[in-house]
Amino acid sequence: MESRERTLAPRYVSLTTRKGSEVRRTLPHRDIFMIGAWCFIDHYGPTDSADLMSIGAHPHIGLQTVSWLFSGHLEHRDSLGSVQKIKPGELNVMTAGYGIAHSELSQIGSEPLRGVQLWIALPESVRGMAPQFHHHADLPQSEHDGFTFHTFIGRYRGDTSPAEVFTNLVGVEISTGESSTTELPVVSEYEYGILVDEGELTINGAQVRAGELHYLPAGSATISVTTTGASRFLLLGGEAFPEKIVMWWNFVASSHEEIATARADWQAQNLSRFAYFSDALQERIPAPEMPNLRLTARARQRNL
Repeated sequence: MESRERTLAPRYVSLTTRKGSEVRRTLPHRDIFMIGAWCFIDHYGPTDSADLMSIGAHPHIGLQTVSWLFSGHLEHRDSLGSVQKIKPGELNVMTAGYGIAHSELSQIGSEPLRGVQLWIALPESVRGMAPQFHHHADLPQSEHDGFTFHTFIGRYRGDTSPAEVFTNLVGVEISTGESSTTELPVVSEYEYGILVDEGELTINGAQVRAGELHYLPAGSATISVTTTGASRFLLLGGEAFPEKIVMWWNFVASSHEEIATARADWQAQNLSRFAYFSDALQERIPAPEMPNLRLTARARQRNL
């Protein structure tokens, strides 16, 4: 069967044992594992709690983290020595490659914290690359049909993000202050997801509420969107990811063995892979136990 358009409800996930660290996760889903190379979507806030995204040192391999805020501030620190505060309209992209560790600390101020943490799976050709971190404060913004478009990954409507990614992808924040209708031009070879942050949308005739992710398979040149009042949402898309991957805890890899080795390196404090760094939390999150079964690689989705 061909994949079909559908709306995915979020599930509520505790990031840590710390009170208040609960987020809304829509990807991966049991049926939709990935959208393009986008393999993880956590949507959080609004909150004034400093605990929500104050997450201590933890490792990643095989992926890129994309931090995007709607309000509030975060501080990123990592094992490369990076220290970077981020605010709305700015972008943090961390490429884990062979291995990196980082922390995220909420910076509580005049606005509640609200945003998304996104992951991009790296293709096998670059999965073992040296880790990198980049901050982008100057991103393109444009206006069409009463909507504001803020392109943070890839290209959209003539705007191009400076962020480096390794597959054909797009990520755009879209907002409007009133009830509006528009036809979003899209690449017909891409599959898409629309994550609603605020408001209620009608997408190709389907009602989608705040916190939900609407999945659209490849094949269309436009997406019809109608908003009810002020609304904000993300358009995430890309070419179907051709490889099967194993995703467990904070790791993306090709095999069970690669995951097990990365876990062992973190637990053993292998500083050649996950160097030490200091932050205000001084917390190092231990890896969970490996499951009592062999982790197998998954394709991007089940037959729907």
